[in-house]
Amino acid sequence: MANSKYEYVKLFEDDDEVMLPNLIVVRVVALDFRRFSEVHGFVKPNDEKALELMNCCAMATMEMFSDVIFSYGFNDEYSFVFKKTSKFYQRRASKLYSLVVSFFTSVYITKWQDVFLQKNLRYAPSFRAHVVRCASIEVLQVYLAWRQQFCHISNLDNTCFWKLVECGKTDREAQDFLKVTEKKEKHELLFQKFNINYANLSAIFRQGSCILTTKVEDIVKYHEDGTPVKRLRRKATVIHSPNIAGRKFWNEHSILLKELGAFATDVDKINPDYVRSFQVEKTLMPCTWVVIRIDGCHFHRVSLFQSPGTSSTIWKNTEFSEVHAFEKPNDEHALNLMNSCAVAVMEKLPDLVFSYGVSDEYSFVLKRYSQIYGRTASGMVSAIVSLFSSLYVMKWREFFPHKELKYPPSFDGRAVCYPSDEVLRDYLAWRQVDCHINNQYNTCFWELVKSGKSKSEAQACLKGTQTQEKELLLHSRFNISYNELPLMFRQGSSAFWDKKDATTGDKNPDACCERKIVVVHSNIIERSFWEDHPWILDKEAWILDKEAWIRDKAAWLF
Repeated sequence: MANSKYEYVKLFEDDDEVMLPNLIVVRVVALDFRRFSEVHGFVKPNDEKALELMNCCAMATMEMFSDVIFSYGFNDEYSFVFKKTSKFYQRRASKLYSLVVSFFTSVYITKWQDVFLQKNLRYAPSFRAHVVRCASIEVLQVYLAWRQQFCHISNLDNTCFWKLVECGKTDREAQDFLKVTEKKEKHELLFQKFNINYANLSAIFRQGSCILTTKVEDIVKYHEDGTPVKRLRRKATVIHSPNIAGRKFWNEHSILLKELGAFATDVDKINPDYVRSFQVEKTLMPCTWVVIRIDGCHFHRVSLFQSPGTSSTIWKNTEFSEVHAFEKPNDEHALNLMNSCAVAVMEKLPDLVFSYGVSDEYSFVLKRYSQIYGRTASGMVSAIVSLFSSLYVMKWREFFPHKELKYPPSFDGRAVCYPSDEVLRDYLAWRQVDCHINNQYNTCFWELVKSGKSKSEAQACLKGTQTQEKELLLHSRFNISYNELPLMFRQGSSAFWDKKDATTGDKNPDACCERKIVVVHSNIIERSFWEDHPWILDKEAWILDKEAWIRDKAAWLF
């Protein structure tokens, strides 16, 4: 990060580390999956291809994040269990759930057409995620038993429901009928009225899917004499078991015993409230500005490639920007893709009043009294990160029509509360100062590299140089006037709801307005920007939001 007088705002960031010896589970759940499944014509009560796609995403996630030892999923959710000694991103909850849900979402989009050959993806799906802190192996065991029990109960209900609807009942009639029926009666209903033996239904519907990773030997290349070079790699395998929380299943897989521990007994009774007590979700401080900041993670890290002569997928340390041949130091198409995704996120979530982006990061500002996702950090962060990731993949062709997206991108995110307008503006100023300093350095660096210097030589040349020295270097050696470079490179991009009178075109926040989002490249450090756009941090809107917030709290109390 660049040094500036605004860096004090980092003090408002808090530590959300999941302390040892807690076992970490990241649970991912689709948002508004019922509507999504209806729009895309999923088979009821279960669409085998949709479940296959979820399994593909989970397998890719486990191969991407080696600390994930086990996962279990059904319908529209998946739970990922990290090994007990994991130090992945130093066990920060926001890093864990945001990276997992982002990558999972990106894979869902990239794999869609492979699974649904005849169906176009109509709109960007998104998922929520949160961390479950399991205080012991016994808590993890009960958690897994709870989720598999829920899989069975919900699948039995859905199977009965859709069969009743198919035979002519309305949704309400089917729901009312099932409310007063017991498990045994539902089995009898299926068998006697629809000739369905529930026990004979596919295991993927009744039991869900669990995934384990094993190490397999694979050919990565061949010597000149034709002999193969083999390496061990992780391979994910899907398994269906009637009792994933049982000692028998657990003891059959040595990796679970080694990385997580053994179950002492089998689970007799499940208390969902007991399990939910470990799903502690942080509620953000009321009456503050919430900023959700997402970063490409890492647009300078790993990629997938096919090993020559094999069908193997290999992870390789390579920059995302290099793999996709982004122009250095700035790729206008890549930046416009980020901007387009930010606008689409704001359109989907109208509680977002402002966003600022540079390079591979974006900061989203929520209205001060927003109650979106119950004001939980995991709800806000994961939903925004997931939607942004989904849009990034879906919009790729729009901005790079001649470039294939070679592997799924991912983003991490965090939520930070800022108590006042002044501190919020200082946060945004800090990000813009960082934009300027980094862009100036990168412009010099890449011009030096293009002129023939190695990367280490370019770094040595720039070490200790100040702003004026860099400007002189650009002007004298490369005939570049830094201040004439595109504003988007030097100042980043600001997106916000613009208020423009539909008739006169006057920007009057009190007039009858049509709302639309605009993207500008302006100096947001200066107070004049905020004076010219007073509705972004509109105090009158705060008052209305605050009154609604007080009414909601009063209704809850009384």
